[in-house]
Amino acid sequence: MPEEVTEDIIKKLRVNQFIKAPQVRLVGEKGEQLGIMPLAQAQETARKQGLDLVEVAPNATPPVCRILDYGKFKYEQEKKEQEARRHQRKASLLREIRLRPKIGDHDFDAKSRTARKLLSEGAKVKVSVMFRGREITHPELGWQLLQRMIETLKDIAVLDRQAVMEGRRMDIMLAPIPAGKAKPKEEPEKEEVKQA
Repeated sequence: MPEEVTEDIIKKLRVNQFIKAPQVRLVGEKGEQLGIMPLAQAQETARKQGLDLVEVAPNATPPVCRILDYGKFKYEQEKKEQEARRHQRKASLLREIRLRPKIGDHDFDAKSRTARKLLSEGAKVKVSVMFRGREITHPELGWQLLQRMIETLKDIAVLDRQAVMEGRRMDIMLAPIPAGKAKPKEEPEKEEVKQA
């Protein structure tokens, strides 16, 4: 093991010469109990095997030390932490989609596709209609637009908060339908051909 050991590693686990206890309970590389012995003897045993002596349970009496390859151990710990972070579900994110009352059909479709993608990733979506100038005198246009968005996304989202007018904005909150409760997209019914 290199002589330059950073302070943060020392604080986490004591290794080799940084172990302070006079006697330790030694655990071998494969997990076998080697008994209680003086620190110097434990360090010598680890050195003969070409491995490190790591204090794994400093609060035990006597402290428990294990013989292992410390670099490999740190690498495996970091990989486990990365894997845990990757699988950890993020607290429900809140994303926002902004619309204008005079939005075109194609632009509305693009915004609804974006909202659908965000909802499928598990994020909550706040859909806002922003009014400028005299548009504020027709809030019903914004309400109709929000209703249209709800109708478009009803197969993967539920309304989390009703339409609210805040200043020059009207918005709703959509949340993804919990897994297992999602409704399949309805297919248009096919008419049966009647034979005469």
